[in-house]
Amino acid sequence: MFPSRRWLLPSALVSALDPEAQREGGRRPRRTVRDWIVDFTCFLIAVFIGLLSIDSIESADLSPGLQVADQLIGALACGAVWLRRRWPLGLAVALLPVSYVSVTAGGASLIALFTLAVHRPFRYVAWVAGIDFVAQPLYYWLRPEPGLPYIAAVLFTWVLIAAVAGWGMFVRSKRQLLLSLRDQARRAETEARLRAEQAQRLAREAIAREMHDVLAHRLTLLSVHAGALEFRPDAPREEIARAAGVIRESAHEALQDLREIIGVLRAGENEDAGRPQPTLAALDALVAESREAGMKVVLEHRVTDPAAVPASVGRTAYRIVQEGLTNARKHAPGTEVTVNVSGGPGEGLTVAVRNPRPEEEVPHVPGAGQGLIGLTERATLTGGTLEHGPTHDGGFEVRARLPWA
Repeated sequence: MFPSRRWLLPSALVSALDPEAQREGGRRPRRTVRDWIVDFTCFLIAVFIGLLSIDSIESADLSPGLQVADQLIGALACGAVWLRRRWPLGLAVALLPVSYVSVTAGGASLIALFTLAVHRPFRYVAWVAGIDFVAQPLYYWLRPEPGLPYIAAVLFTWVLIAAVAGWGMFVRSKRQLLLSLRDQARRAETEARLRAEQAQRLAREAIAREMHDVLAHRLTLLSVHAGALEFRPDAPREEIARAAGVIRESAHEALQDLREIIGVLRAGENEDAGRPQPTLAALDALVAESREAGMKVVLEHRVTDPAAVPASVGRTAYRIVQEGLTNARKHAPGTEVTVNVSGGPGEGLTVAVRNPRPEEEVPHVPGAGQGLIGLTERATLTGGTLEHGPTHDGGFEVRARLPWA
């Protein structure tokens, strides 16, 4: 809220708009400057209406004692106006019969009805105003207004009661509208913050998937060739030199990819920033790289129009093949991996990476299975599906079906 302008608002509205303004222990908030001005004005109005009613008392055939009692009750009713914020319903109900006993208490009764309409729902106002409406004809029948016809007096009082109650309900509706606008603004701020947090989370997940897909392939090459050098120190010099070259090249590519991903994090660029993202056309280079690393890879490429494959679908297919080759290199080294890519416009794109059961026992390679989870998410985001699991001959297969409109 605005502390410098809080005095311009009612205390009840300040308390609703700013919960921190509420006092501890459930105590009511203190009156603002506006509250003091309004309460004093209401008190003066009640006194003014009471003074105007003194003429009707003097013109009526009442004893001096009853006239003094009427004015004393009216003065107490005007003083009770200062309690209208604390007990709006109780004060309105209490002053309703008092206004029929004391003419000078009529102004205080109207102020109490107005306060009830401002602070309580319509059903309470309807009951109090309805009783007042019904009782007015009987009141003027028993106590006619001097110088004013019976029908005119009743109609004038009805219009006055309806105007006071309507004015109070109008003020209440304005306050409720202000509170609803404030709630909508708070909800909009909360939703905007949640959307921003969700966007950040999705961006982090996308970057994490990209880091896994890119770096896992490079680091697996490093691990395989480093392991070969470790277990075969007596290998021919040419083979050692070739393995060292692959390690050097893979390390260089891994560092380059890592720099680009870190650049995206720092600069806030999108996924397409930096080096062009791989597509279906880069499968040949990926397979050739794996063959140079010593893998046996058979590529079956039967795509009707490779150039027409959507970029997102082609990138997903590339990542599926890349992850499949990485997993085959880790868990089934030395086996022949078959990569099958087929499909066309309208029928979709099918990607399958399959490897047989390794001939020898393979040492356990640590991993959390996040790669296959990330591939499933990638395929789902493009509108496709991905399945993976062991084959009947003990091997392993990753198969995806991607849409191609």
